[in-house]
Amino acid sequence: MHPEILSIALFWFVTAYTPGPNNVVASYSGFNFGIIKTIPHILGVTLGFTSLVLFLSIGLINIFKLFPLIQVIMRYLGTLFLIYLAYKIAFSETTSETKKENPVKFIETFFFQYLNPKGVTVAIIVVSTYVELGENYIKYATQIVILAFLFSVTSITLWTFVGKFLRKFATNDKFIKQFNYVMSVLLLLSIITFYI
Repeated sequence: MHPEILSIALFWFVTAYTPGPNNVVASYSGFNFGIIKTIPHILGVTLGFTSLVLFLSIGLINIFKLFPLIQVIMRYLGTLFLIYLAYKIAFSETTSETKKENPVKFIETFFFQYLNPKGVTVAIIVVSTYVELGENYIKYATQIVILAFLFSVTSITLWTFVGKFLRKFATNDKFIKQFNYVMSVLLLLSIITFYI
């Protein structure tokens, strides 16, 4: 067991469960489309983020250390994508026909994890702090990846259920529209935190 497993778990917990782009979109999707249609988002976030942590653990982190400009470019690309997503959320239709559509595609969400400024920063911090070369490298890296998976899947699922729960209070199209505006603003606010 990693000697700092509690510290790692606490860090994962705080970063996974606090509002961020993935969680906001999960609540929006759970609210507007339900649990089943949000599964692609849940799987995309979980598998995308876990694969990011895995690749960082087996050497990708060295590329970021050698070429920090790559991380800056990824942050800006992720920001542009989130602005586009916030626009789509704010101006999404509330008709029953829209609800039949799959809101988020698995592949988009999966690859977004590599552009998500919050996720990339968190993954880099954890891997660079807690995974070191040595005799315990594989064991510690494996524990980090497993924790990334567990905290990712539980947090994104919880936020989806929060959105679904809030749907009970949606009695008319005006409420739904206001909820979507709030989710859009929260998404934009999460972008600001990347640059503070």
